[in-house]
Parts: sequence; C-alpha cells; structure tokens
Amino acid sequence: MKNLLDLRNIEEICSMKIIPLKEGNFSASKTKDFSLLTEENWNTAAGIKMSVQPFLIVTQNDYILLDAGIGWKNDNADSVVSEILAKENIHPDQVTKLLLSHLHKDHIEGAVRQTEEGYEAVFPNAVIYIQKRELDFAMENKGNPSFDFEVLEQLIQLPNIVWMNEDKGQITDEISYEVVGGHTPYMQVFWIREHEETVFYGADDLPQASYLQYHLAYKSDFDGRKAMELRLKWEKEARENHWKILLYHDLQKNIIEV
Repeated sequence: MKNLLDLRNIEEICSMKIIPLKEGNFSASKTKDFSLLTEENWNTAAGIKMSVQPFLIVTQNDYILLDAGIGWKNDNADSVVSEILAKENIHPDQVTKLLLSHLHKDHIEGAVRQTEEGYEAVFPNAVIYIQKRELDFAMENKGNPSFDFEVLEQLIQLPNIVWMNEDKGQITDEISYEVVGGHTPYMQVFWIREHEETVFYGADDLPQASYLQYHLAYKSDFDGRKAMELRLKWEKEARENHWKILLYHDLQKNIIEV
C-alpha cells in the first residue's frame, strides 16, 4: 500500500497544474463593451453571452499565463484574477510567461493596469509573447472596437516582450505554438506538454465546448470556414492524443477532454 501511495504522490508532483482564472460571465455589445452577467440581468442582457477565462499552467519550470483577460475587478475594486491566484498562494510576480493568442481587448486588458504614475505591468516578471503580424493587423484597423488601442499602446511599450514572427515553433521544450488564423488573421494557439500530458489552448478558434458539437463557420471570425476546419482537425487529434482542451469563453466549462 505504501508503494501505491508513493506512486500517487509522484504523479501529483509531476502533473501540470491548470488553474482557470474566470473573471466572470459577461454580455458583449456590438461595440465590444463587457457587462457582468448576474441572476438579475441574465435574461434581459443584450449582446453575446460569454465567459472571460484566462488560464495559469504551472509546470516544473514555469508559471504560464494563457491570455490576460479584461482586468475585471470585484466589488472591493480588487483584481478577480489576482484574487483567484491568491487563493492558490500564487503572486502575480511568480508568472514567468504570458502567451497572447491575439490582441482583442478581452485577451490583453488584464496585462496592464493604470496607476497614478501611468500604466504598469500586472505580471512584472513575465516574458510576454506577441505575434508581430497580429500587432500589424491591429494597427491597420484603428477604430475597430474589438481592440483597446490605449491599452495596446501601453502593452507594446513594456520591456519584456518577445516578438514572434515564425508560423510555428517551440518557445521551450514544453511549449509549442502555431499561427493558425481563423478568428483573426494571425491568431496563434499553444500546446503545453509535460510528462506525457498535453494541454491545448485554441483561444477564440475553439472558445466553447459547443463549437465541437455544431460544425459552423461563424461570421464573427475573420475566416470562419478556416476556424471550422481547424476545429475538426483538432478534435480528431485531441481524441487520439488525449489532450486537455482549455475553453476561454465557455459559460459553464473550463477544461474538457473529447
């Protein structure tokens, strides 16, 4: 019995820890303004209903943040993400990498915060990985409400940015990425692999579990047909390789295995 317990403890140590950082469920208007959904306004709120849910992956080598959310604050004006991290005994200073799938406001606003002295990084020790071509696309679309250009301008001035230009590659032995397009022209997705476990983050190409049930090309995507084709490909690979799939915008779920 002791040996079996020892084996379980070893597995727990080796296994990646996945922490959903759900800021809440929201309704998003046509102008991409986010309003928190409550029991009182759930049935009357206009706009598209979605969660905003970054993820922190803790491996043996890194604390990896997948997208940064919108920086939502609770009733005490404290960051919801920081509050969740505190419950896990994790400080924002411990985050070592911030991987940005794309630059829409609901994926980057939580990366910086405004102080009396100006903007500062919420995760000051994190290296931030940004796809350069995605930034170029954003800057060519000034006025598009999907982007928060004030925050974006502050984000790209941070000193600890790695500008990514390749179509695919390895960030570390554990982290791989691929520029796939779909939701935005240069959106990138990520795989994190450790000890025969694979976590897949498809960001807004695969934001909700229902996207695997209904094979549709969504008009809200830059290339909806491509995003649909990618989901079919990923679903097959996920089944064959037992991926854990992270869902950024699902109202009820955070991690699924198909």
